[in-house]
Amino acid sequence: MCVGLPAKVMTMKDGMAVVDASGAKREVSAELIENLEPGDYVMVHAGIAIAKITEEDEDEAEDLLEQKTAAYVTMKEQLKKAKAIIEGYDGPAVRVMEVCGTHTHEIFHLGVRKILPPQVELISGPGCPVCVTPAGFIDEAVWLALEKNVTICTFGDLVRVPGSTKSLADARSLGGKIQMVYSPMDAFEYAKEHKDEQVVFLSVGFETTTPASCLSVKMAKEAGLTNYALLTANKTMPGAYEMLKDSADVFLYPGHVNAITGNALNRKLCEEEGISGIVTGFTASEILTAFAVLLKKFPEGNPFFVNAYPRVVTEEGSIPAQKLIKEWMEPCDSQWRGLGMIKNSGLRLRKEAQDFDARVKFSIPKMEGRTSPACRCGDVLQGKCRPTDCKVFGKGCTPLHPIGACMVSNEGACSAYYQYNSRGE
Repeated sequence: MCVGLPAKVMTMKDGMAVVDASGAKREVSAELIENLEPGDYVMVHAGIAIAKITEEDEDEAEDLLEQKTAAYVTMKEQLKKAKAIIEGYDGPAVRVMEVCGTHTHEIFHLGVRKILPPQVELISGPGCPVCVTPAGFIDEAVWLALEKNVTICTFGDLVRVPGSTKSLADARSLGGKIQMVYSPMDAFEYAKEHKDEQVVFLSVGFETTTPASCLSVKMAKEAGLTNYALLTANKTMPGAYEMLKDSADVFLYPGHVNAITGNALNRKLCEEEGISGIVTGFTASEILTAFAVLLKKFPEGNPFFVNAYPRVVTEEGSIPAQKLIKEWMEPCDSQWRGLGMIKNSGLRLRKEAQDFDARVKFSIPKMEGRTSPACRCGDVLQGKCRPTDCKVFGKGCTPLHPIGACMVSNEGACSAYYQYNSRGE
């Protein structure tokens, strides 16, 4: 859910673009990028083009190893240099929290853990949207499906997340209508084509995903739809950073969140709170470069912030996306699975958009939610333990039969540990 895909713009019409991502064509919203034209390259996330990139960036992100150009040779040398810095590190012990779940997965997948010296400790953070979605939210969605006969549109990795007693997969087996979608725009289109059904999109995720949810509400209002709503569990990262500031020495910040928010917050945390961090992307070169930079800077003993993902992340972020979020949503206190209630860390629809708020529209009763006492997902999300420290890890809790949310998504720390640690990686 977190990582974006590079794609080439094929055609443009009425704020929508048909893009080609490695041969797969689909229509996405282009409202967040000004002056976009056919032939341009973009980063696509949840049905929205979130940033313009160069053709060279697209080639690198698609398949770095197949490049035969001088740029590839240069990148190969940079990778060697970064790897040498990492392997040769002889500085003090450092705790690095990869906030983004996709970073956790890619670090395993790319074998980065194998080359890290023993004094570098990696800690998985709360940046997997599925992992931090509370059980009570799943209970609400199940209630809508089974008690109100609402069609639930959702990202696929939410279907197996455990609620207090049932998952959405369980609700589907009991007759609930659960529709998996790629983006909120797909949910909007479904509602437009099925006006005899009440449709609710499960709006989860961080700053990267939120603009797409807002855009779907905007489009629904403009289209006069009365059968579309959001069940929101959108979250923002600042409160989590503040809460977890003592859990790590350096944060590995999620690049696509910063593509929306910009870098001002992270710089402020560095300057005012002494929290060090580095923004990075998801390719081998980007991740290794980020580790090389932080291992060069950390021994200096001063807080630091570095944007190591400049091809996507700008200082100001996406102003159109920020305006869209502000127009349709407002901050609220939010429950995080494993972390508890974090003040002003969530987003809900403004009163002006309450016709599209599922909690208001369907008078959803308050649901506290309960998680299995055997699951230590909360401790994993706070960096208090590794997944393998949990007694049910790999036993009662597996990707096929998850007890905790961290085992469900590929972005979850437990899922990554299960997939790669079982192979000795």
